[in-house]
Amino acid sequence: MSKMIYLDNAATTQVYPEVLETMLPYFTEHYGNPSAIYTFADISKKAVDEARGAVADLLHARMDDVYFTGGGSESDNWALKATVEAYASKGKHIITSTIEHHAVLHTCAYLEKQGCEVTYVNVDENGKIKLDELEAAIRPDTILISVMAANNEIGTIQPIAEIGRIAHEHGVLFHTDAVQAFGHIPLDVESMNIDMLSASGHKINGPKGIGVLYIRKGVKIRSFLHGGAQERKRRAGTHNVPGIVGMGKAARLAKENMAARSEKEISLRDHLIERVLKEIPYTRLNGDRTDRLPNNANFCFRFIEGESMLILLDQAGVCGSSGSACTSGSLDPSHVLLAIGLPHEIAHGSLRLTLSEKNTLEEIDYTVEELKKIIERLRGMSPLYEDFVKKQNV
Repeated sequence: MSKMIYLDNAATTQVYPEVLETMLPYFTEHYGNPSAIYTFADISKKAVDEARGAVADLLHARMDDVYFTGGGSESDNWALKATVEAYASKGKHIITSTIEHHAVLHTCAYLEKQGCEVTYVNVDENGKIKLDELEAAIRPDTILISVMAANNEIGTIQPIAEIGRIAHEHGVLFHTDAVQAFGHIPLDVESMNIDMLSASGHKINGPKGIGVLYIRKGVKIRSFLHGGAQERKRRAGTHNVPGIVGMGKAARLAKENMAARSEKEISLRDHLIERVLKEIPYTRLNGDRTDRLPNNANFCFRFIEGESMLILLDQAGVCGSSGSACTSGSLDPSHVLLAIGLPHEIAHGSLRLTLSEKNTLEEIDYTVEELKKIIERLRGMSPLYEDFVKKQNV
């Protein structure tokens, strides 16, 4: 197969042509600053408002509770740091999970240095948070629970509504990093008891560099960036109008196409999983088998080093990853895989393939055939695998 096969949609997605088409006039034709008061700026202001409404519709949220940011990482930082600042009089205890994205984990580490206490709740072997442990961790000084809606590496979907219920029963705010879930699975901030939610445009075929933070009315967090009165005085900085317009269009498309898109992705995903587990021995599927994102397949191959596998896949024209794109330069095994109980030597042999509805069955079958050859080749070079085979044959 001569063309590239892109199977790393959890890292970023292609901007849809219709999204780009919607954005282009706001670079050259309707370039007014929406904060200005003259008529020319009204076009940009209206476009920002329409995009805000589209995001709100996707979340079943109030339009005025949606704030545009520079991306999911900024939204996570804003939610956590501003909550600690605003609710310091109640306490400085935060609860999160051991498998969060580093935008949350590194923010928590920063806050610990500022005097906060953070409890990291464990997950089970499928990556589901332990609800009994979560509830037991709540203290009188707990001000926030932050648990991701779906894991970016292994695809496991968390019981968000239950977590939100537990938080609210104890008078604690609930934030969810929904960067991977937004636009891919149904999210309802009301029924799921969500107080704050982070999302990003480039995971749903929108542009990079644009995100949102949903903040429920009544949550008292203040500005994260200072310097202007934009975003109802809560997020300073000139609006990225083309990015906002693009995210709004992507959100509208995600809402319209979610059911059909999920159906196709699940079909391709399950075909991929079934073939890999059946045809490549000593392979493990990571994450929950059914409660997982429609497009996510994550495997560990014993006796394999992940970086070599990715290089050979790239040479075969297939783009995949070993985990989060934010840690692609790290030699350490995935913290997510360690958290679900995998030993280092197995966690090192991980592969994440994340599909889109644009992928075809032919591409999936080609990928499996190439993967089979790559695994066989790498295991043939492994003395550990050779010793293992000898012991099996004794």
